[in-house]
Amino acid sequence: MEKSAAQAIRHRNLPLLLLQSREAVLTRFRPLLNAQGVTEQQWRVIRALDEFGAMEPRQIGRLCCISSPSMAGILARMDDMGLISRERMAQDQRRVMVAVTARGQKVVAALAPQIEACYLEIEGRIGHEFTELLYDMLDALAGQLQGDGAEEPSGVD
Repeated sequence: MEKSAAQAIRHRNLPLLLLQSREAVLTRFRPLLNAQGVTEQQWRVIRALDEFGAMEPRQIGRLCCISSPSMAGILARMDDMGLISRERMAQDQRRVMVAVTARGQKVVAALAPQIEACYLEIEGRIGHEFTELLYDMLDALAGQLQGDGAEEPSGVD
């Protein structure tokens, strides 16, 4: 009897494990985001702009792991909602800077204590040391694998 292709793979399915972990974490945050009327992708953009300041769409996409085609639609909807502003750069009209608006900052202010409470709940369940180790390991994993010629983020958000 021949082994199936799946049986020939010795390693555990790391992408699947990461997605399952992501989902376990996001189930705690999703209701908070929904209550504020923002999607997970919109929250990633708002939080990045709030934390790092105005950026170009390609910078936001890279930081938030959102593909360029998806980013265009997300930014258009966020602009319509008044969460972000887009302004053409004076020196190059083809380029756009995106910034969080006062309304977007209100969303951050409303969510911040609830988001912090979620982080504390997660840390309470898994422990402070494990939380810090997890952050360090995820940073190391991303750092060691980035820039190795892998593709840009896919449309899967």
